[in-house]
Amino acid sequence: MFEIINDALFKMTWLNQLIAAALTSMGLDTTSQVGASVLFFCYDTVKIAILLVVVIFIISYIQSYFPPERTKRLLGHLHGIWANVVGALMGTITPFCACSSIPLFIGFTKAGLPIGVTFSFLISSPMVDLASLILLASVFNWRIAIAYVVLGLVLAVVGGTLMDHMDLEGEIPAFAREGVAANDEEEEATLTHKDRVSYAWSQVKEVVGKVWPYVLVGVGVGALIHNWIPQEVIEAILGDQNPFSVVLATLLGAPVYADIFGTLPIAEALVAKGVGVGTVVSFMMSVTVLSIPSLLMLKRVVSGKLMGIFVGIVIAGVIICGYALNAFGAFLV
Repeated sequence: MFEIINDALFKMTWLNQLIAAALTSMGLDTTSQVGASVLFFCYDTVKIAILLVVVIFIISYIQSYFPPERTKRLLGHLHGIWANVVGALMGTITPFCACSSIPLFIGFTKAGLPIGVTFSFLISSPMVDLASLILLASVFNWRIAIAYVVLGLVLAVVGGTLMDHMDLEGEIPAFAREGVAANDEEEEATLTHKDRVSYAWSQVKEVVGKVWPYVLVGVGVGALIHNWIPQEVIEAILGDQNPFSVVLATLLGAPVYADIFGTLPIAEALVAKGVGVGTVVSFMMSVTVLSIPSLLMLKRVVSGKLMGIFVGIVIAGVIICGYALNAFGAFLV
């Protein structure tokens, strides 16, 4: 029963069949390379669009209850690793890319949150959210989706905790940590249900508007990999027989500017070509957290030393997560 519901609601297998029937009725052979590519592109594009709108609306509605000042109050009573845990979990309710997370990161530093907590948030926000959980389940399965989310949260908590113990508070310029964040307690308290719905729809328009080009590019690349690049070529580069496949995937993902939504079709195609789950997950994590534009934005509000520590911790953590998943991949697929 669970598989039936999952296939209908998240994987939308009925949508694949519907689009395949429509393409066939137009005279396109969906079993050919061209037809299979068109089917892959149409199906993934429509499916991701539907899930994006629904999931981001729900998440944004929830997020309307957690402005920066409320987050500070929630975290103010916690110390040590538990503060990092909550900081990482707060990142799961923000369906933003890395660039969009940095303004919130600055707001948290101005609100006086410890540096480790803010970096736990900065790691988890673009990498792990409820949308990624549902979309990963729609493409792969719930075991892989849950493993990705758990490892992402562990990386965020461990990374933030390590940075807490490095005495790095002075590595954030005064303009990014001094002053009081806007007091939005009264504004949050006066929001009506209509206001929250309006806010959620505005976030849907903003987020979908930002990620849509990358989704189309990602689906296009996924269709190319899935139907045109020979499996032996992919396996030679990123297959299990290459002991450096996880490292290579992590380094290849860093220059790419996209988010979890744009990388999912590529990940789907790579897994179908025999690439290990851990290698694919490393690529996805690297893309979402270490994109060059987001790092350039972050460099404006942190020192070079802090930037280097952040990038080093994330790369090391992503590589460890990738090899760990590859070791246990047989239990997840």
